[in-house]
Amino acid sequence: MPKVRHAMLITDITLRRVDLPLEQPLRTSIHRIDSVSCLLVTLTTDTGLEGEGHIFCFGTEKLRVLEAMVQAFVPMVLNRDPFMTEALWADMFQNSNFLGQAGISVMAMTPIDIACWDIVGKASGQNLHRVFGGSRDRIATYASGGMWLAASPDDLVQEAQDFLKQGFKAMKVRLGKLPLAQNIERVEAVRDTIGPDIKLMADANQGLSVPEAIQLARALAPYDLFWFEEPVPTWDRAGHAEIRTAIPMALASGETEYLRYGIRDMIEQKSADILMPDLQRMGGYTEFRRVIGQMAAASIPFSPHLFTEHSLSLVTSDCLFIEYMPWFAPLFREKVTINPDGTLDIPPRPGTGFTFDLD
Repeated sequence: MPKVRHAMLITDITLRRVDLPLEQPLRTSIHRIDSVSCLLVTLTTDTGLEGEGHIFCFGTEKLRVLEAMVQAFVPMVLNRDPFMTEALWADMFQNSNFLGQAGISVMAMTPIDIACWDIVGKASGQNLHRVFGGSRDRIATYASGGMWLAASPDDLVQEAQDFLKQGFKAMKVRLGKLPLAQNIERVEAVRDTIGPDIKLMADANQGLSVPEAIQLARALAPYDLFWFEEPVPTWDRAGHAEIRTAIPMALASGETEYLRYGIRDMIEQKSADILMPDLQRMGGYTEFRRVIGQMAAASIPFSPHLFTEHSLSLVTSDCLFIEYMPWFAPLFREKVTINPDGTLDIPPRPGTGFTFDLD
């Protein structure tokens, strides 16, 4: 008979604030980004195993708010079994009812949930991709860390060439509330540079109205976009649905939806062809895995938003791409590398496969 294992207990939680300055400010339709502020969470168990997770925001002032919410969950987590991920997640979710079961509350649950699952993987000696039910060894990726709204057409050409040299077979350009001709010029410059065989996505970052989005998407039809992303505010699900049926390419959205309830509403209202759940707005792996089931039941493919390193654990047969965003690379000892075929390897290392570089 196999030996029955006694419960493992979480004995300590360490929080660390890290601000990652960017080389130059980035601009989208609705953001100016000067740095990426991260909260690193480490859970220590009575066996010595540690689990790690992180969340982020733009600005250290906002990060203090997230940190305070994580601290509020600490008494609920200490002396609990990290394998009991469902129970821990449900208790944190119920406890956040008064403050609201979205936004800061859900984000604060995320690093704790990820750290628990990291422990589960390490204890089993397996990467979480295999623990969750492996589907493949590698996944296509697209370059998302460039071609921002402030870039000129000449800048876009240079960045596209750099992405090709790095091995990317897909990349994303930002559009916005610009004159129609300028948005078209941006896409045309990139497509002319990369040729017809590289997949190209365009992201309007919620900056347009419904009529503007439809007009722009139709005008971009000759440039063979793989998807047109987030043209209108996330709460305008009816607007998304109207755009989806009116444009010639796939509509991608969902990165600012919270939990299974937001994704459920998008599915019911037919708001997107491709969904893009965000790990910290899902509250971690526990809820994200439920959402994967929702999307699979509706036959809707997905591409996780950001969190390149930790999203590799969530790859299933319905996952189209992992977004390659280099913001978080300095946090980890292990690095993500792009294969010549434009894919990322899913690491064989236990847990999430990535550990904080605390030095």
